[in-house]
Amino acid sequence: MNYIALAVWAKPDMTIAESIGVALVGICVVLLELALLALFIKLLSKIISVFGKKKKAEEPAPSETAPAPEASPAAAPVNGPVLTDVDDPTAAVIMAIVSNKSGIPLERLSFKSIKLLEDK
Repeated sequence: MNYIALAVWAKPDMTIAESIGVALVGICVVLLELALLALFIKLLSKIISVFGKKKKAEEPAPSETAPAPEASPAAAPVNGPVLTDVDDPTAAVIMAIVSNKSGIPLERLSFKSIKLLEDK
C-alpha cells in the first residue's frame, strides 16, 4: 500500500481561514486512510472466509471417520441432586428460587447436591 505524506508548515502570517482549511484537509486525509483500511480489512476477511470454507469442505465429517464412543455406565449423569437432610419439596423450592434469582432457566441449571446446614 502506498502512503501519501502531507506536510504543512505553519507560517506566522496564516489567517484563521487558512488554518481551518489546513485542519480540514488533515482530517479528510485521516478519514480517507481509515476508510481505506476498513475496506482492506473487509476484503481480507472475505478472502480468508473463502479459503476457510474450502478447507472445511475438504475435511471429512467426524461421523465418517470413526463412530462416536459410547458412554460408559460410570459416566452416566445423575437424575437429580444428592439431597442430604432435605426433603424433595424443600429442594424443589430451593432450585426454583435459584433459577428465578439468577435468571437462568431451570432446565439449564445442574444441581449436584443440596444439603441442610446446621445453625451454630
